[in-house]
Amino acid sequence: MNYTYVLRSKIDNKFYVGWTNDLKNRILEHNSGNVQSTKERRPLELVYYEACKNKDNAIKREKYFKTGYGRRFLESRI
Repeated sequence: MNYTYVLRSKIDNKFYVGWTNDLKNRILEHNSGNVQSTKERRPLELVYYEACKNKDNAIKREKYFKTGYGRRFLESRI
């Protein structure tokens, strides 16, 4: 499975959207400081995720969540 996920920074309360095929490990990487884009925003908490059957669908969902419509969708779900 592939996953599209949303993390919330406990420092600035902002979201980070990404995709992965190993959700547990990816969250550990974020919170360990191994991801440059979230290194200064730790700690992070998983607030939403979706499982996708393939990589292409996960990437499409990630791109959607980064649009205005996608942000509104996430705000209504979280």
